[in-house]
Amino acid sequence: MIKQLRIDLRRISNPIRAKHSQRFFKTGPGQYGENDLFLGPSVPQCRAIAKKYSHLSLPSITRLLKSKYHEERLIALLILVHQFEKGDVPSRKKIYDLYLSSTKHINNWDLVDVTTPKIVGAYLLDKDWSTLKKLARSPNLWERRIAILATFTFTCAGNPRPTLEISTSLLNDKQDLIHKAVGWMLREVGKRCSQKILTDFLDSHLRLLPRTTLRYAIERFPEPLRQKYLSGSIA
Repeated sequence: MIKQLRIDLRRISNPIRAKHSQRFFKTGPGQYGENDLFLGPSVPQCRAIAKKYSHLSLPSITRLLKSKYHEERLIALLILVHQFEKGDVPSRKKIYDLYLSSTKHINNWDLVDVTTPKIVGAYLLDKDWSTLKKLARSPNLWERRIAILATFTFTCAGNPRPTLEISTSLLNDKQDLIHKAVGWMLREVGKRCSQKILTDFLDSHLRLLPRTTLRYAIERFPEPLRQKYLSGSIA
């Protein structure tokens, strides 16, 4: 079945889009997506293939997840999301374990963002989430992004604590992709839980917040308040 999946995928490959994706996802020397390869199908096309092969076995998904092609890894992860959402408790545990044991292959921001909240966040929602604290301390950029993105599930459920704690642990991170993710998740706390919770956090950590994090976090603020934060004139 995995052989046929790859045939289907190559039928819709697009060299022009593939070349654009290699620039967009920073695959040059020293960049975060260094040496990643693309076939060029669109994300909706990848989703359609994932749906068609949604019953792929876990061993086959694991093989696909180790592919050198970005879209094959994306499809593998989308299939895992589908199976997780449809699965029973033991199946969800297997998928969660596979996901966290495969982070070296979940190695770009889109792969993390589309799938982490729906697998890692969803699995940990009613459990001890200290695993996220460990991931936030990882030297692996993508594991740190997984840590903060997984907290989105908690925020959507009305619990901002994981986002606030993981954000605090990542304030000194050097990677812009983490600054953006933290700011995004903080913004969601303000949107889905309480703006006061967000402003209290910002007021307590304003001197430590990377500029990018702050900009993302206050994006939905009224313009006068946003300017006060940007200028550092908050009392």
